[in-house]
Amino acid sequence: MALKVGVIGTGMIGQDHIRRLTKVLSGVEITAVNDIDVERAKEAAPYGAEVFETPKALIESDNVDAIVICSWGPAHEEQLLDCIAAGKPVFCEKPMTTSEEAAIRIVEAEAAYGKRLIQVGFMRRFDADYRRLKAVVDSAMIGAPLMYHSVHRNASVPSHYTSDMPLNDTLVHDADISRWLLSDEIVGVEVRYPRRSTVGGGELKNPVIVLLHMESGAIVDVEISVAITYGYDIRGEVSGETGVASLPNRPATVVSDVNGIRQAMPEDWRERFIEAYDQEFREWIIAAGEGTATGPSAWDGYASTLTADAALRAAESGQYEPLKMIKKPALYLEAPAVAAE
Repeated sequence: MALKVGVIGTGMIGQDHIRRLTKVLSGVEITAVNDIDVERAKEAAPYGAEVFETPKALIESDNVDAIVICSWGPAHEEQLLDCIAAGKPVFCEKPMTTSEEAAIRIVEAEAAYGKRLIQVGFMRRFDADYRRLKAVVDSAMIGAPLMYHSVHRNASVPSHYTSDMPLNDTLVHDADISRWLLSDEIVGVEVRYPRRSTVGGGELKNPVIVLLHMESGAIVDVEISVAITYGYDIRGEVSGETGVASLPNRPATVVSDVNGIRQAMPEDWRERFIEAYDQEFREWIIAAGEGTATGPSAWDGYASTLTADAALRAAESGQYEPLKMIKKPALYLEAPAVAAE
């Protein structure tokens, strides 16, 4: 029997997930949609799906087994709490919440419920290259990890992209993948701005270097460049005690001609991580069908929110800014097994 899914939010990412769930993956049926723009919801709704006027009505529908949240970030808290109250598994795009207080309320509500229901959309954990890199780190093949270098380069960003967004939007992916790769928690953040690029225009502070201090003593440096022009370039390298492990260049056709030897670069995040998006939903469908969640948890969403908040403070102060986390609930001490690829 197919998992009956309701989608809240039918903007760009919501429409892409609707395409994925209806045309790429199996074992799932979209039975309901909702958006603040009712006409947009009607246009995005697959044949036979009901358009709900409110997220709460969709969540509580008897024709919805699980929910995908792709709405505006500040709306996530209420929607996630309603999902927990209804006892329904939910996939939530990042950010899980936009404040520490909201994240804590969600973590506490899920812990009180007693079972994981929330999966947060940190798709890098489902990328095959990152999974192979983590396998190397976990095997101790290169000894204990001492440093991790994470590179996040965008060809360009929209005009509404401000100097805060590398820290409260872009950084969360690098922070989450660092915690996951190193099996470690972030305890403090520093932010440094090198020479400003003239590309991108306006008052945008670009690039930015973020130092994540890990509980083990390892340090992660994150380079965020958001107007590099040549493509979407994601890199990662772990330096261990006895060796180094790096993400490979993405496979692409090699062209040799009068201009030299070259490979194409992904244009954006959708091209680079399309397989990871598919895999995260493949695993979510399996878990949701069993009434639970897998992958990045509400605790991971909470940690990413704290990291972004600390980075914003560090950018303002120019100093090391610590993270002060609540005690980790027992629910999140052991992550559920990852479904087979």
